[in-house]
Amino acid sequence: MLNFKRISQIGFIAIAAFVASCKDKDVTPTTTTTDTTSYSAVNNWVYGIMNDAYFWYKSMPVESSLDATINPTNYFEKLIYNRTTVDRFSTITDDIDALTDEFNGVGKIFGISYTLSYTDDTKTNLGAFLSYVVKGSPAETAGLKRGDIIMKINGTQLTATNYVSLFSSNDTETFTLGKVVGTTITADDTKTISVTKATISEDPVLFSTVISKPAYNKTIGYLVYTQFVPGTTASASVYDNELRQVFANFKSKGVNELVLDLRFNPGGYISSAETLASLIGTGASSSRIFYKEQWNDKYIAYWQSKYGANALNYNFLDEGNNIGANLSRVFVLTSNGTASASELVINGLKPYMSVITIGEHTYGKNLFGSLFSDDQKRWNWGLYVMLGQTANANDQSDYGTVNGMTPTYIVEDTTVPYQPFGNENETLLRKALDVIGIPAPTNTRITATTQVKSFISENLRDNLIVPDKRMIKNTPTLRTNK
Repeated sequence: MLNFKRISQIGFIAIAAFVASCKDKDVTPTTTTTDTTSYSAVNNWVYGIMNDAYFWYKSMPVESSLDATINPTNYFEKLIYNRTTVDRFSTITDDIDALTDEFNGVGKIFGISYTLSYTDDTKTNLGAFLSYVVKGSPAETAGLKRGDIIMKINGTQLTATNYVSLFSSNDTETFTLGKVVGTTITADDTKTISVTKATISEDPVLFSTVISKPAYNKTIGYLVYTQFVPGTTASASVYDNELRQVFANFKSKGVNELVLDLRFNPGGYISSAETLASLIGTGASSSRIFYKEQWNDKYIAYWQSKYGANALNYNFLDEGNNIGANLSRVFVLTSNGTASASELVINGLKPYMSVITIGEHTYGKNLFGSLFSDDQKRWNWGLYVMLGQTANANDQSDYGTVNGMTPTYIVEDTTVPYQPFGNENETLLRKALDVIGIPAPTNTRITATTQVKSFISENLRDNLIVPDKRMIKNTPTLRTNK
């Protein structure tokens, strides 16, 4: 059995092909020149890993039928099971160190997340509508915030034909902001902000607040969580502990309704998903199943022989700040970028409480994987391989398709500028409050808004980075769940 490379944190891959096509495809890394003899050695190594650990190893072609002298990227694709519809996620890279850094959540970034939408009826000009700004990032320091609209980069209007080159050009960019006048979005040339990239680690606990409505006997906790990351290299559990502090505050204030905003969350570590679910679930404890894993037949036999029949059942944690006793339901805000570990939390809570989803259908990934590198360090090639799929305590796992999970309430998030997090008139939070029975406030100042047509529906990060959808198995060591 193989040893899985331990990784400290999840990251995201910037793939230009993803942006150009507006959907996830296979990864095509930049390859270095290697002779065919070296290719053969790499490809033999690739086949060995896939034949051992890959969930669909039985569907691979026999090794003798393959040309081992071709580029490993092309060789790897011949092993993938139904790339378009099933395994949309396994990848190969010729720079495992760079990929590991991205998994570790460390990157040189501006710190912006945005959607690209048309700003005119001719569908020519674009605006970058900021969904959020990373805490402590250069963008936040420069004064950018959720709701801002970037119309120009270095003085040039964003269009459907130039946005790639403009966003990808420099480490320092000058953004011209836009404004909504009536129903028209125009550039305001008096508002420019220059931002220079810096290397930072993103804190996923982006925003939390408590909305108190004593007249309706409701105290609503609201949390925006952007990726499942336990901590940093320097402090392995710092972000998980920050989550625990948020729920300690929710618990102390008597929160009896919870709105969990995962619309910008593409996934991450299963361990952090377990932490979050254990803080929410009604009756969640170390004696109750959160999720189950299904590996290929060889690994199922191995784990069960080593740890027993229940080795692939994973229970909740005993979290002292769990608020489940006060909840009968949880509201989850979703988008088509809500994926992997986010979907694991939604699915894992369903056997224990009502989960009401609001927004768009989720991405549809019930698979988990791990990162592999060559233990002998003969080359810098590496793999991210799908090892299996997850199910909840009721053995439900029916969302692993391109249609994902259909929301309880379909709500398009196309009203701009985006309202601040926690604002009771913000589009998706407003719907949750309506269902809870909280009317919209009547004493707030009305600002100009308009509807936009998406150019690329999914949230992007920095210069056209599409967050990759990951559900990461840290190590092959399993707990024994009796």
